[in-house]
Amino acid sequence: MSDAAVKAMPAQEAERELTDGFHLIIDALKLNGVKTIYAVPGIPITDFLRMSQAEGIRVLSFRHEQNAGYAASIAGYLTKAPGICLTVSAPGFLNGLTALAHATTNCFPMILISGSSEREIVDLQQGDYEEMDQLAIAKPLCKAAYRILHAQDIGIGIARAIRSAVSGRPGGVYLDLPAKLFGQVMDAEAGRKSLVKVIDAAPAQIPAPDAIKRALDVLKGAKRPLIVLGKGAAYAQADDAIRSFVEKSGVPFLPMSMAKGLLPDTHPQCAGAARSTVLAQSDVVVMIGARLNWLLSHGKGKTWGTEPKKFIQIDIEPKEMDSNVEIAAPVVGDIGSCVNAMLAAMGGWAAPPADWVKTVTSKRDENVAKMAPRLMNNNVPMDYHGALGVLRTIVKERPDAILVNEGANTLDLARGVIDIYKPRKRIDVGTWGVMGIGMGYAIAAAVETGKPVLCVEGDSAFGFSGMEVETICRYKLPVCVVIFNNNGIYRGTDVNKAGSDPATTVFVAGARYDKMMEAFGGVGINATSPDELKRAVNEAMDSGKPTLINAVIDPAAGSESGRIGNLNPQSALRKK
Repeated sequence: MSDAAVKAMPAQEAERELTDGFHLIIDALKLNGVKTIYAVPGIPITDFLRMSQAEGIRVLSFRHEQNAGYAASIAGYLTKAPGICLTVSAPGFLNGLTALAHATTNCFPMILISGSSEREIVDLQQGDYEEMDQLAIAKPLCKAAYRILHAQDIGIGIARAIRSAVSGRPGGVYLDLPAKLFGQVMDAEAGRKSLVKVIDAAPAQIPAPDAIKRALDVLKGAKRPLIVLGKGAAYAQADDAIRSFVEKSGVPFLPMSMAKGLLPDTHPQCAGAARSTVLAQSDVVVMIGARLNWLLSHGKGKTWGTEPKKFIQIDIEPKEMDSNVEIAAPVVGDIGSCVNAMLAAMGGWAAPPADWVKTVTSKRDENVAKMAPRLMNNNVPMDYHGALGVLRTIVKERPDAILVNEGANTLDLARGVIDIYKPRKRIDVGTWGVMGIGMGYAIAAAVETGKPVLCVEGDSAFGFSGMEVETICRYKLPVCVVIFNNNGIYRGTDVNKAGSDPATTVFVAGARYDKMMEAFGGVGINATSPDELKRAVNEAMDSGKPTLINAVIDPAAGSESGRIGNLNPQSALRKK
């Protein structure tokens, strides 16, 4: 508060202990356990970030708001507490909005807090600095949106945002803070009393006993049962209960990519390597924290075979049931409560038919054996399988490390090749399949867990957030970035036959991304063979130093759009 403002006050008010919006927001966040803010400084939040840092909150300052937002979103997933992203108004807010929508779609608890212009100017459209009705824009893209206009409402406003982000189905929340709010002054004692500590922000939602009985009755009648584990199951942190349920049931399980590690991918019941077989041939499918969206072909079509199926779905959101196909046994509640209730009601449980288990096991072993030689090649230039075979071994030796993964071929192939052994150790593009999450995720994973991070990127995916390698170096984070560099999107061999410009999917040939990391004081390494890649990654993981490895991949390796080329329309008149 300025000296002039103090002098202008009545004497009795000047003598009272006062506080302002800056301090009340910080105090409210600290009261509710917020320890980290992911942000990009600027008007009107620069001083707020300085003060937050001075008050003991760790502030991670990024180069772009979208990456700060992605960091906050995955922080929410890893901790079950809302990740906080703070941005400036208008353009900064818009940059963070993609991450907020991504968090909502993926059910990650996150709060995007943005400074904004004054309401009276915005409402009359009088042309304020970065004028925008941010609340109206945010509302359709997140779970909830709020604006705080008065200092005395800061406590309740932040409490509402926290509870909205984590209760029920988690998601993104927008909190609008007009610039005048920060400087509003009020009595310090009244300010302290106005703060709210959120109690039981995400209360357990107990499933109905009838729903549990119905689900177990359907499962008992299965001849070819399957359990599908989604990232919601990993988010729940009900790891012991889920493992006990899967093992007691004896049913083969298929983990979606971010659910890998709830039980090790090497577990005898894991059907990851027999995905096509179990989806097509199963007759009863138990969905735990997984949705029948595009990632599971909406529960229908040739992916699921011709035999009729019964679905049991465990989800906290009632509206998720019957979203694509009929759910024979909906179980509504939080995953921990639902799985524990099913365990308690199972009693003595008969194993699934032996012929079904044998079919799944045989197909899995056959596919693993077929893949093994491809993962052991030492080709130069490297192909995807040779490079991923190296990383597969490294992750096996370092099961506590967190794997961040994005790209087209780099993502699709790594998902099937690299085994994960512990929960929440693999994080990737999620439900939207959006590129650009890599550096933000890697930074938050290192900060929130204290574990080393291996970030495996396609060269195209890296381009969305690559400048954040400076952020990794500035905070000296134990992140090893491996870029699978094949000179382009999907492949680096496309040709523009109509002119001298490069084809739209082709990048600069022979680019040295490792030099970017060196420019900011990190370690940069160029790896041209699987042996060089193995040595470089092990050195990076041992040292904990920020490292970027440019893994040179054959430009002809890869396929159009990875494994989802069917989603990439092509003209019927396309010239051969």
